[in-house]
Amino acid sequence: MEQTRTYTHLSPEERAAIMLELHHAREDNRPCSIRALARALNRNPSTISRELRRLGDVPYDATLAAVHYRQQRQNSRREPVLVPGTRLYRYVFDRLVYRRWSPQQIAARLRRMPASKRPGLVSHETIYATIYAQPRGELKKALIEALRRSKPRRGNRRTTAATTRSFVPEELRIQHRPEEIEDRLIPGHWEGDLIKGAYNRSAVGVLVERHSRYLILCKMDDGTAEAALEGFTRQMKKMPAFMRKSLTYDRGSEMACFRQLSERLNIDIWFCDPHAPWQRGSNENTNGLLRQFLPKGMDLSTISQTRLNDIARLMNGRPRLALDAQTPDEVMTKILDDYARPLVALGLLRSPGECHAVVNRPECEIRGWAHELGGSQCSRGLPLWRAEVAEKVVPVMP
Repeated sequence: MEQTRTYTHLSPEERAAIMLELHHAREDNRPCSIRALARALNRNPSTISRELRRLGDVPYDATLAAVHYRQQRQNSRREPVLVPGTRLYRYVFDRLVYRRWSPQQIAARLRRMPASKRPGLVSHETIYATIYAQPRGELKKALIEALRRSKPRRGNRRTTAATTRSFVPEELRIQHRPEEIEDRLIPGHWEGDLIKGAYNRSAVGVLVERHSRYLILCKMDDGTAEAALEGFTRQMKKMPAFMRKSLTYDRGSEMACFRQLSERLNIDIWFCDPHAPWQRGSNENTNGLLRQFLPKGMDLSTISQTRLNDIARLMNGRPRLALDAQTPDEVMTKILDDYARPLVALGLLRSPGECHAVVNRPECEIRGWAHELGGSQCSRGLPLWRAEVAEKVVPVMP
């Protein structure tokens, strides 16, 4: 049977025994055998030899040896990376507490920064260790509250389950959703859900774009289907039409008006399976992150759309590991620039910044542009014209 080797440092009692044995040997004017001393203490002779050399030429003293041992142990510890007052500590503290970035996002952003500009490098585990190593007090409380789950100790995450509803047609189940949506390669596909407030009497709509993780928050009058229809329509219409391809939702009763929503936004709607929140993974993760700002038990009817826009802007400004430490804002900006570049070349836009305005111009004005591009599209209806023009002038997204 293989024996495991264990090692423990000398205790104060063992050091005292060594000192007494050396004292008795000097009194008796006899040599002190290191091996005999090691056998008496059940220690390796090399351990006793190192201990006797600890103080150099000075006669061995158990008290001084213990002090020297503690000093060496203290000096052997690695210097802390996050020291209050340093540039790196201030960078991590500001983004953790004020911008509500996660430790993973902070560490990834530091790695992407040029070496000449970044204050240093730190891993997310070091950030977590620094937070939980803080003594009790207001600083530790503020740092823990800045984390996503605000747990006093690191632990397993909670899971939720969707509920079964019968209004979903078979042809709109997620099994029939095109594979291009699952791959997240093409922008314009969204996941949606509601965050409920106190006693389920108030709600906020949450929309997450699958490719860029871009977040839109929608103020709702309540959690009814009519309120969801108006809230989602109002906010989604602010996005360019080419960014409204599909919406994946759970089977909540607030989507009972999904046909009207599909018609208003010219968007495909797909429904997840019952009790399958992982089929909307980006949305479920975002819901958990939003609880930092919209905690459970809060009356969400008091939150204005302006405040929700501020929260969404803060979330969209966070670097995401899934985006290689880019922010959703940066990815969305690139998407709009790639879409607008050929339109600028055709003279339909003066600059890429007008992309939002062009795709939502009045139908009569867009039909005039259609004549300039070839004329035949103007008689086929606006949605078809948009699709055909997009196919001709918009580059394939990576």
